[in-house]
Amino acid sequence: MPAFDAVDGSSPARERHIAKSAFQVHCVDADGNVAVRRQLKRRYVLSFFQRLPPCLVGIEACASSHYWSRELQALGHRVAQMSAFGVKQNRCKQS
Repeated sequence: MPAFDAVDGSSPARERHIAKSAFQVHCVDADGNVAVRRQLKRRYVLSFFQRLPPCLVGIEACASSHYWSRELQALGHRVAQMSAFGVKQNRCKQS
């Protein structure tokens, strides 16, 4: 089960795990099926999200999560931060 489901049923949800130089992006559609699962380098994150329609983005709460939340909200996405404990549980369920 994804950490965040699409609220209105039309826009998919995305989940990002933040690291120093690489970001793990996990995208699901409105039905909860995996649409994209990939690793992005820091310099490609904004261009990746610019090409997507506005959606719900779940981010692991860490030192840089507020920065990335502001950047993604500027692109029209809704952002929700999760505690690191919740993200780790979700990662274990997906493997």
